[in-house]
Amino acid sequence: MSTNKSYRSALIFLTTLFFLWGFITVLVDSLVPRLKDVFEMSYAKTVLVQFAFFTAFFVVSVPAGALLSKIGYRKGIVLGLIIMALGCLLFYPAAEYRNFNVFLIGYFTLAGGITVLQVAANPYVALLGSEEDASSRLNLSQAFNSLGTTIAPIVGALFLLSDSVKTSEEINLLTALEKVDYYSAEAATVQTPFLLIAAFIGILALIFAFIKLPKVMQESPKGGYLSLLKNKLMLMGALGIFVYVGAEVAIGSFLVNYFSDMNLAVIVMENEMMMNIANTIASVFNKTFSNSDPKSLLGIFIIFYWGGAMIGRFIGAYLTKIMDAGKVLSMFASLAILMILISINTQGLISMWSILAVGLFNSIMFPTIFTLTLEGLGDLKAQASGLLCMAIVGGAIIPFAFGSLIDGFGFKKAFILTVICYGYIMYYGRLKNRKTS
Repeated sequence: MSTNKSYRSALIFLTTLFFLWGFITVLVDSLVPRLKDVFEMSYAKTVLVQFAFFTAFFVVSVPAGALLSKIGYRKGIVLGLIIMALGCLLFYPAAEYRNFNVFLIGYFTLAGGITVLQVAANPYVALLGSEEDASSRLNLSQAFNSLGTTIAPIVGALFLLSDSVKTSEEINLLTALEKVDYYSAEAATVQTPFLLIAAFIGILALIFAFIKLPKVMQESPKGGYLSLLKNKLMLMGALGIFVYVGAEVAIGSFLVNYFSDMNLAVIVMENEMMMNIANTIASVFNKTFSNSDPKSLLGIFIIFYWGGAMIGRFIGAYLTKIMDAGKVLSMFASLAILMILISINTQGLISMWSILAVGLFNSIMFPTIFTLTLEGLGDLKAQASGLLCMAIVGGAIIPFAFGSLIDGFGFKKAFILTVICYGYIMYYGRLKNRKTS
């Protein structure tokens, strides 16, 4: 009985971590349009933010796994939180001195901490109790991760995108005193939220440093990585994670810019129902959009992209109980492709809502691809999980390619890249469906 209580307490604390890294990962997206304006960069250069963030998953995953096997899950979680807090603190000097390179270092450091948490928390949650209930525990934790990704766009829109950024020409027209005031206000817009996040992370690190967590053992066979690299289905699953994370991040990072490119702010402001939706969401933070920056207004609707993922996860959890998981994965990928094709072939609110709907069909992809890839791997599952976490680097590579395509051909044509990504996921789902039929 005491063991079950200990497991339950540990699961509550760990679920907080899932929420935290979901929140911060999506909050990064909110800074992309702001940094583009502040540093007057191309879309390709702006996406270096995501490149720095997701490259950390590729670099840190395997070393983190090796480290955790020596120091244990609890110390690994504390270390991950400390690294995350350090990354958040680096945003202070980056904003103060308007230094883009320091921003990139901050993002990489922050993501490195999240990677350590991912490698520690995912298997730990699965091991906290019976194997039969492992999937339900992970689904619960992932639901709170989705809650974090749903709240983050609201915070980003209201606190990171809520004021207009001046161009270099406009700044040059300011007096010396006005420039000082403007730069101070600009820096504070970024500094304050991330200082608060760093403080919250610090408190969590202290909690995990002193609480007692159940000890669970997990041995990994030698030579496992070499064996996995020879496994075709394992590599196909890793590619599935790569293209999924890449497509999801590419879309999420550029939604505000995409909507701005279609001049949707004017359409939204002239639509009573859309303004009611925006102001209802903003009212939670005692804010309105009467005199707000257009990017902030458009950014508030990103909640439906990430919120759709949270809703879809519950729907998908039910569907995978009554249908083959590969079939459900293929179906959701097909619907994501349909939504993208509708968006790139329409304008206005139809284009807006159809691309936001992609989030609903993204919902089950990561956990389903993850689960399908681990099938039949036995003792190699832990090491396979590390390799799959490395594949999250797709969130760095594909958005960079997407940004380059936007610069060269515009948004509508660039979205074809995401269609190709979801096309592969659809193929992988059908392949796994055939093998289990």
